[in-house]
Amino acid sequence: MQGLHQCVSVYGDRMIRLNIDGREIKVDAGKTVLEVALQAGVYIPNLCYHPDLPPIGACRLCIVEIEGMEGVPTSCTTEIREGMVVRTNTPRLKKLRESIMWLILSELPRDIYEPSQLKEVVGCINAKEILPGHTPHTRNLPAPLDEQLFTRDLNRCILCGRCTRMCQEVRKIGVIGFINRGINTIVGAGDNLSMKDAACKFCTACVEVCPSGALVDKERFEEKDREKTLLPCTNTCPAGIDAALYVKLIAEGRFQDALEIIREKVPFPLVLGYVCDHPCEEACRRGEVNEPIAISALKRFIAERDSGRWRSKIKIAPETGKKIAVVGSGPAGLTAAWFLKILGHSVTVFEVMPEPGGMMRWAIPEYRLPRNILDKEIKEIESRGVKIELNTKIGSFEKLFGQGFDAVFMALGAPEGIKMGIAGEDGPHVLDGISVLRSINLDGKADITGEVAVVGGGNVAIDVARSALRVGAKKATILYRRTRGEMPASPEEVEEALKEGVKIDFLVAPQAVLPEKGKLKAECIRMELGEPDASGRRRPVPIKGSEFNIKADRLIMAIGQRPGVPEECASLADKKGKISIDSETMACPKKGVFAGGDVVSGPASVIEAIQAGRKAAASIDKYLGGKGEIEQKFVPEEKEDPCLGREEGFAYRERAKIPTLPVAKRLHGFPVVEHDLDKKKAVKEAERCLRCQLRLKISKAPLPPK
Repeated sequence: MQGLHQCVSVYGDRMIRLNIDGREIKVDAGKTVLEVALQAGVYIPNLCYHPDLPPIGACRLCIVEIEGMEGVPTSCTTEIREGMVVRTNTPRLKKLRESIMWLILSELPRDIYEPSQLKEVVGCINAKEILPGHTPHTRNLPAPLDEQLFTRDLNRCILCGRCTRMCQEVRKIGVIGFINRGINTIVGAGDNLSMKDAACKFCTACVEVCPSGALVDKERFEEKDREKTLLPCTNTCPAGIDAALYVKLIAEGRFQDALEIIREKVPFPLVLGYVCDHPCEEACRRGEVNEPIAISALKRFIAERDSGRWRSKIKIAPETGKKIAVVGSGPAGLTAAWFLKILGHSVTVFEVMPEPGGMMRWAIPEYRLPRNILDKEIKEIESRGVKIELNTKIGSFEKLFGQGFDAVFMALGAPEGIKMGIAGEDGPHVLDGISVLRSINLDGKADITGEVAVVGGGNVAIDVARSALRVGAKKATILYRRTRGEMPASPEEVEEALKEGVKIDFLVAPQAVLPEKGKLKAECIRMELGEPDASGRRRPVPIKGSEFNIKADRLIMAIGQRPGVPEECASLADKKGKISIDSETMACPKKGVFAGGDVVSGPASVIEAIQAGRKAAASIDKYLGGKGEIEQKFVPEEKEDPCLGREEGFAYRERAKIPTLPVAKRLHGFPVVEHDLDKKKAVKEAERCLRCQLRLKISKAPLPPK
């Protein structure tokens, strides 16, 4: 946003020579004395000035002396002239600034907010010598006001006007302004409305430019975490997809541009539109106002409308002559294969199952991810020349190297279910959740009948219970040892499961399985929540004497998975079966072998596996002599318009309701449950975005030298 304000000069494009504090300076015409001084490294104290706002000279701290000019003009409003001689730090100016600062501080709390520009400027002009022992006058103002995303403390306001000008002149929202007159003047919304009721768009530009701490973010952060905190949707995406940008483009009706932003990062935009666990939504700052943006649904919306324009923009590097073997055709393996092929390498993917896709195909039910959607995006990867060898088990690196491969990427996933370690769980009617899903997705059926109890609280447990009702179970009950608030499953998946008739017994854990004729009996115990454990969730603690039994036809364990590393590669695995790698390069101790995805991290999301594949592709390319630059730009960077405009009721706009199949039509087969947004709803949903990225483009206010 730097340069929003530009002075008009009678000198046109001429260069101007002037003298500041004895230094000869030559600059373009049209600048102010303050701008030139700051550019030349000469600091002049200031508070109301901001590089992105028209100067008004309100605080008068930036006064200077100019030869031939009467008085002490404000340097922020005085345009430079040829031959001008400026002095910025004379004894007279110092004394005047001390008096001005005393006036500013006289009605503020004694503890100046830090970190703040005011605190630094006070130190710069040696404020501790200003009227020692003075007790600030206390104004009869409201206590700090909690708004969504930020806090307003009118007692710290210095009436510099930066927030009001940013809101009115730059963002064009016009929510805040000066209220009352004279000594009763404050900054606020008309009729003393809250920001939410006053049509605030919560862009927090006002917070960004406030110099005194009158406006501060509720979530405090260090400068190094600034972008991560202020733009969480993009910065929490494991693959680094610029969610803020593609949501903006959708709001503008630029659907293909939006899709290409996603395509720059991942080869599975449509799959992600169906099954991403969307950490971006959980972090979305709009959620602090009312409800987060439906980012995942918007991703699906644009991916469903893919025109294929992006294909003409891909630049495939010349063939390098290098060969890479990828073991496993899940999201990590196929993502790595996609980027490595684009970098010019020959890639062969080896898959032990009869169809590619890994856990996307075998673990995710078809009502969540239709197989034609998965097939479509896998075929796109194959169309670029990636070879996929099915029904092929790889047990030895040496054989692959012997076949001429220069590098191997192990992306085996975590296909083996974990047992609880309780008595009787090896019985014939105790099943493994992942195996059940694999059987259903492979054959369309599983060994399920009657009443089913599912142990676990993640997405696999939810998927198993919902799938069980679709393949013959009369009743499905989930046993979870914590409460709903601690369930790792996606909240929307839990909600849909409940709608479909799945029951959930919370704070319950099986202790043993006892076979009975025709059924099984599970001995369970009630739990209570204790102190948080390593996961950050409160630890479930058994309640003595609360044991009870349940009967079921099948007990299905869905408490987690572990990798299935071949015996020949066991030397690379730790006690939990996960392959150990260098966290930076993803390289294994065996030269030329890399690993990533669930086989390294344990069970994770599709988007996390995709990011592992991206990182592996970059590392393998570097290992083979390349630069590791896997990304290409499909959409040129553009300068964003800082204007947002006013919209009454903006903060109350509700999140789009995602259309779903009626429950009565769901349980006969595996039809897709969640449907797509239409164009009108998608655009309106994208328009709810707070445009947090705009704040990051606001220039920094000039601070005194350290």
